Amino acid sequence: MSAGLVEGVERIAVLRPNAVGDFIFALPALTALRAAYPQAHITLLGKRWHREFLSGRPGPWDEVIEVPPVRGVGIAPEGEQDDAQVEAFIEAMRARRFDLALQLYGGGRYSNPFVQRLGARVNIGAHAQDATPLDRSIPYVVWCNERLRLLEVVAQCGARPVDLSPALQLTVSDEASLARKLELPPKPLVVLQPGASDPRRRWPVASFAAVGDALAERGAHIVINGSADERALAGALAAAMRAPAIDASGLPLGALAALLQRARLVVSNDTGPLHLAQAVGTATVGIYWFLNMVTASPVVTASNRTAFSSRTHCPVCGAENVRGGCEHDASFVADVEVDEVLDLALELFTAADTPRAGSVLR
Repeated sequence: MSAGLVEGVERIAVLRPNAVGDFIFALPALTALRAAYPQAHITLLGKRWHREFLSGRPGPWDEVIEVPPVRGVGIAPEGEQDDAQVEAFIEAMRARRFDLALQLYGGGRYSNPFVQRLGARVNIGAHAQDATPLDRSIPYVVWCNERLRLLEVVAQCGARPVDLSPALQLTVSDEASLARKLELPPKPLVVLQPGASDPRRRWPVASFAAVGDALAERGAHIVINGSADERALAGALAAAMRAPAIDASGLPLGALAALLQRARLVVSNDTGPLHLAQAVGTATVGIYWFLNMVTASPVVTASNRTAFSSRTHCPVCGAENVRGGCEHDASFVADVEVDEVLDLALELFTAADTPRAGSVLR
């Protein structure tokens, strides 16, 4: 249920210091917030990568401020924090006299007290059973779509949905960064993303290779993406393919966004580049474990497809992993069939060109 607008709002703080995919999930909520308070100054409180990637980029924010490491807020609850640095940050934020502070960072056990310390007139967010509710707050339910959850949070200050899949706008510097890093062919590009931060979400390299080779036979030029830490994985995929492939691992984030927008199709595990590709308007096939599909799958499906595994028990020890867990990192999506992913990929690859959500700011 939504609540009414807060009167006299001039300054808004939004706490979301997490990873790339998590930021993409928040775009519909940020867009709704901007539409509800068009004259307000919106400050996104994020991580260093947010500041570097988003500062100066058009979007529903006016500035991005880096939050120092805070236990349970951006780092693990047992992580190291500089108390003096945190206190200085809090004082600087309190001096801004925010009218609204929105906690878009989970169940609130640590983030709700942190947001309350910012000193805003009205605090808004979600609360798990072990968290203190804010002035306007909704219960935190684990298994729900994160994009929709965040829209429900901003609805507590009267922000109604505008677009379920807002675009992330690219800039000339993104394209320039890509041009400095890679020389790309003119033929249709397909990006394969074999990595994921959690090994259990990784589809086997051999399966990616089979899909890549089949798409190459139909005229695609294959590009393999991965973080700097995934170079070995990207190399293994390139070696497993018969067709030649470009290794694009280690690209800066702006260059990666430009690459993903240039691609006709992205085939990826459930990880940040998949969600970034969706935000720049590229067709995607995402490979999910079924619980992650509940929380992370796209709401708009015109050019996005999903393949998923319904495995519930560890393939190594047999332990149930829905309500519990185990120590193994074996893939929980290895049983997704190559033919299923390939059929979805070919459907999108051969489809007529559709309008792209992303555009380049010139």
